[in-house]
Amino acid sequence: MCPTAAISVGARVITSRDLLSSSRRVKTGARAPTQRRDRGLAVTTNAFVPAGARIAGVGMALPKQALTNDDLSELVDTNDTWIRSRTGIGKRHVISGDESLTSLASEAALNALAMANVKPEDVDLIILATSSPDDAFGSACTVQASIGATGALAYDLTAACSGFVVGMVNGVHFLRGGEYENVLVIGADVLSRYVDWRDRGTCILFGDGAGACLLTRTENPEDCALLGFDMHSDGTGNGNLTAAFTSESQLAKTAKPTSESDGAASGTGGFANIQMNGQEVFKFAVRTVPDTLNKSLAKAKITPEEIDHLVLHQANQRIIDGAAKKFGLGREKVVSNIEKYGNTSAGSVPIAMAEAVLEGRIKKGDIVATVGFGAGLTWASAIFRW
Repeated sequence: MCPTAAISVGARVITSRDLLSSSRRVKTGARAPTQRRDRGLAVTTNAFVPAGARIAGVGMALPKQALTNDDLSELVDTNDTWIRSRTGIGKRHVISGDESLTSLASEAALNALAMANVKPEDVDLIILATSSPDDAFGSACTVQASIGATGALAYDLTAACSGFVVGMVNGVHFLRGGEYENVLVIGADVLSRYVDWRDRGTCILFGDGAGACLLTRTENPEDCALLGFDMHSDGTGNGNLTAAFTSESQLAKTAKPTSESDGAASGTGGFANIQMNGQEVFKFAVRTVPDTLNKSLAKAKITPEEIDHLVLHQANQRIIDGAAKKFGLGREKVVSNIEKYGNTSAGSVPIAMAEAVLEGRIKKGDIVATVGFGAGLTWASAIFRW
């Protein structure tokens, strides 16, 4: 069953269990819409009539161009053995030509909808987890237009490599409220735009890609894919992984309108290349991944032995192996594709999840433990029943 939520009405606290009890008094199979008068108009609403949520479809998309470790050895002082021994990565995909964040996210979304047999126009909400939109104002709306989801609200969610897990928790809660039928959660990033391809410390790590999951409402509130979750942020560690905004006026520490230089006053701003303190980020991941996963398992009342598949953010194979060992999980239970795709940030968990489904590894009824962690700093975990 999904986690219990609570809202305050006056001095009384109403939980989702109270709402569930109320909904059970309604004839089975009816959505029980209610009417209220709002400024003289009749308004029909199903909001806060409890519902469940299930995973209906998944999809993924990758750029056409791939860079192998041997390709990178021609750009920086490195080699295949060095990269594999430290990260587990063999190659990564990067956008080129007319490919974009929007095009990858749209392809992954359409694949998820096709698996779920849901039309784009029947999607009610799109949550796009990304740190690299095509536009400063976000890309969720361009994805909405691209796939033809004409009736959907669309918004961007920025939580770096934790974004997709956070987005899935958000999506389930929108369905739990009873108002939405289909919620599309996408995790996508094109961090190749912000990589210094002459910096051996970062260029070996990142790739581009997108994954998506279609969540669908179920009438029974107890029929819920989300069994437990845990989410955190720590801004004091932000400096360990950044791609900071920069401009001429900012560097000169002047207000852009009153900059003495015409170039500064009229110039464009942008984001710097990724800067990372690799050792600190590694230690952060090793510390937080077991902690957050333990908390989600406890909330879900699931033991590590009951996990069928561990889908961890694909940042480093050593982190994945360490977590699996910590929870006593054999290789057959660990989903890892970092060797083929590298670190795709918000795209890594949904890509790994979608690939495992397409390969027939993840099946209906399986317990899937997911964990994301990264810039912010942010970390999150969620336990799902497929």
